[in-house]
Amino acid sequence: MIPSVLPTYARAPLSFVKGEGSWLIEADGRRFLDMGAGIAVNALGHAHPKLVEAITNQAALLWHTSNLYNIPNQTALADRLVEETFADTCFFTNSGTECAELAVKMARKYWYEKGQPERTGIIAFEGSFHGRSSAGIAAAGGDKLTRGFGPLLPGFTQLTWGDIAAVNDAIDDHTAAVIVEPVQGEGGIRPMADEDLQELRGICNRNGILLILDEVQCGVGRTGKLFAHEWAGITPDIMMIAKGIGGGFPLGVVVATQAAAAGMVAGTHGSTYGGNPLACAVGLAVLNEVSQPEFLQEVRRKSGLLRQKLEGLVAAHPDVFEEARGTGLMMGLKCKASNIDVVNAGYDNEILTVPAADNVVRFLPPLNLSDADIDEAVARLHKAASQIST
Repeated sequence: MIPSVLPTYARAPLSFVKGEGSWLIEADGRRFLDMGAGIAVNALGHAHPKLVEAITNQAALLWHTSNLYNIPNQTALADRLVEETFADTCFFTNSGTECAELAVKMARKYWYEKGQPERTGIIAFEGSFHGRSSAGIAAAGGDKLTRGFGPLLPGFTQLTWGDIAAVNDAIDDHTAAVIVEPVQGEGGIRPMADEDLQELRGICNRNGILLILDEVQCGVGRTGKLFAHEWAGITPDIMMIAKGIGGGFPLGVVVATQAAAAGMVAGTHGSTYGGNPLACAVGLAVLNEVSQPEFLQEVRRKSGLLRQKLEGLVAAHPDVFEEARGTGLMMGLKCKASNIDVVNAGYDNEILTVPAADNVVRFLPPLNLSDADIDEAVARLHKAASQIST
């Protein structure tokens, strides 16, 4: 008999009932060190006092009105995002998947308004992940995401990751945009080199097409800058933000330049819940913390510490691990053993990590984890690796 919850997840046998900072407490009382943060969502950890205060205060006032009316918190958060980024305008959603849908619609509408409705093609890269909607799986391609869900939304081309030269050859009179994650998360913690992002921006400029960046996982301070593309010194035309911006409350945002968003007028897109007062109150609290220069500096410092210790872990367990990779607090261990075995051994040692493609184990901890948390995480990983190697 099918369970009451649709069985689309291979869930670990764990049930968490409380969170404190970088820690989750299981129903039986065990304390797990959370190095996954809800897959890069809990940017400020669990039960952060400023987020608790923001949502509690707003919950006592107003939860939902719909976008039939002005929402002051939404305007305030949009103003802050425009202030902190390249963008001129924002549309609020509830998830990264919804952001992908809008980003594709926006790019295609841009060309429709220019009198070139045939320009619907989107160039993407293998190994990418843009959510599980019709547009998201068509963009990413790959049998794991698309099998059984055809016919797929047409107009997407996938190129080999890192092959920027191939982008030039793939552009034709039907190309609307290129979409890319500056750091692939689900794809195995694969950062795109700064020079490749710079070249990609140049290619888009020379061909007059749009650049869409998916920073759902790598954005909101995850790499040590507010957004990952800042390391390369470029800006996109459209960017997808979610996960960390809500700190655990469902919230996504598509931000764009005035030119890229020009076709999105009243009636072209909408969301009942998107940008509601509760979500935007939390989003403002998150952004006010994460955008502080000293906060981002600490992310960079802790990134160096975590990287050093993960490389030590690789050296100590060469039969289990191959290399440490990643940037900021978006790290991965490429495994020689099964990455699922590593994740499961972590459960035995009360540490949570996240598997990814390319036999990688991901580390996406709260951005405000302590040095002691990092030390404890690596100590538990040593124990987990020893279980696998013996």
